Amino acid sequence: VQLVDSGGGLVQPGGSLRLSCAASGSIFDINAMAWYRQTPGKERELVASIASNDSTNYAESVKGRFTISRDNAENTVYLQMNSLKPEDTAVYHCNALRIIGRWEYNYWGQGTQVTVSS
Repeated sequence: VQLVDSGGGLVQPGGSLRLSCAASGSIFDINAMAWYRQTPGKERELVASIASNDSTNYAESVKGRFTISRDNAENTVYLQMNSLKPEDTAVYHCNALRIIGRWEYNYWGQGTQVTVSS
């Protein structure tokens, strides 16, 4: 599985960005897709996830502001980010999770920088 993240950039507080994650390779049995973010000195944080049944999950800090969605025809997952705050500044990474029995396989995009600043 190969993941390519894009869509990051510099935005003012209150602004919006949409991140994209294009997936390729053996993706037919991926169980869930997600976006994580990381800032220097902190652990990678789960931002949002979407399962194969389209159920979604969000970090408390982004609920009501971020929306995860996917286009199965394009093998792409999106993260729409609205009402951005300076604390949303981070490198955002796309993730794909495959579960086979008791084994979990994680695949990662290269990351895209999001900077929220005036």
